[in-house]
Amino acid sequence: MKKMLCVVLVLCTLVSLAACGSKPQEAPASAGFQPALDTGTSCKITVVGSYDNFEALEAAFDRFNEIYPNVQLSYVKLDDYNNVLGTVLEGNDKPNIFFSHAWMIGNEKYAPVFAHMEELSDAALGLDLDCVRPGLINHDKEGRVLMVPVFSRTYGMLVNNDLFEKEGIRVPATWAELLAVCEAFRSKGYNSPMMGYSLKSSSCFMNTVAYPLFVATLADNPEALALANELDPAAGEYMRPALEAVEQLIRNGCIDLEACDKIEDNYSQVILRFFEGDVPMMICTADTVSGTQKRESQSEAFSNAPFHYTFSPIPLTDDGGYFIDSPSVQFSVNKTCDDLDMTNEFMRFLITDSTLNEMASVKRLVTPTSDLSFDSVYAPFGQVPSDRIISPEVLGIKDPLTVQIRNAAFRVGTGEITVDEAIAMYGSFE
Repeated sequence: MKKMLCVVLVLCTLVSLAACGSKPQEAPASAGFQPALDTGTSCKITVVGSYDNFEALEAAFDRFNEIYPNVQLSYVKLDDYNNVLGTVLEGNDKPNIFFSHAWMIGNEKYAPVFAHMEELSDAALGLDLDCVRPGLINHDKEGRVLMVPVFSRTYGMLVNNDLFEKEGIRVPATWAELLAVCEAFRSKGYNSPMMGYSLKSSSCFMNTVAYPLFVATLADNPEALALANELDPAAGEYMRPALEAVEQLIRNGCIDLEACDKIEDNYSQVILRFFEGDVPMMICTADTVSGTQKRESQSEAFSNAPFHYTFSPIPLTDDGGYFIDSPSVQFSVNKTCDDLDMTNEFMRFLITDSTLNEMASVKRLVTPTSDLSFDSVYAPFGQVPSDRIISPEVLGIKDPLTVQIRNAAFRVGTGEITVDEAIAMYGSFE
């Protein structure tokens, strides 16, 4: 009896030790999501958009198929997306889900598109909209949510942290520090401490600098915002701080326009130029940053001498920079599509912290959730105080307003017009 008891105790101990030494099994990607429909359901779900490819979404398709293996999901790029979307939604082969954008709101051209949008805040659908940062959720005049952000965007600068460390310079946190840091790098032989795309007004670095400061100026003055949205010339004066910031960066030698003009686009070429390793700060948007991970291996310079980099707000004031929190890609559901129940089931799976963060990680875009720490590149934006986070869509910024500041900043930055001339021209830029 004693021997048998000893054997049992030894076996129990061995089992216990083995359990302690073993690695816990990873939870499946679908953990936390409970299917609400028959998992044997067979149907097709199509998502249409303007991206050439969408690996992040396709990865989400794979995870959804772990639960619903017989649902065929596909992504299709539509050529000339903005012009053909309304026609496609009216056609026979209707997509289930489609890209939508805040700038479509109020544009009569997209009235047929809005007519197809499902009300996504309907409690019966069960979408966890609370997992999305509130400033990214757009409500229409009736309080409905017709678009849900999948990715978000912001404005800032790629920072070569290793270069700062090598030269013994701290990353600037205020406007005065930024000017001093640029002067310090220039004294060490860096001709253009800051760089960015500058060939055309669209996506130019001038707008990336000016837009956040202009929006912040309007955010504190509802009357000014109303004038700016109405394209009233009186609103031009509110552009002054933003335009003067652009002008001062160039005048002080922080940015060499001739060097920037050699960058041919605001995506691949901006990234590859930054990866050369001699640019302390590269002004761009988060949409540009999304391409960095793929291009690390495409850059011979970066492959030979990799360095640590982050994406930070541009410190435009004495209190620091702004986090301009805007949706990048939003999804809407076509309420007249086939298999609407399964379409909403996929959206319920998609709009969760885990799935949205995983998609953002694959695409390296800013997640629309509150967790900005999952990708260290965006960590600096997670440290921006709440009073310096501005959501243009919630604020009521309209697209015609953005056209004014974009063109004004570009023409002032290139020296085509003065700040005063740009201010007087507000409302006339096309």
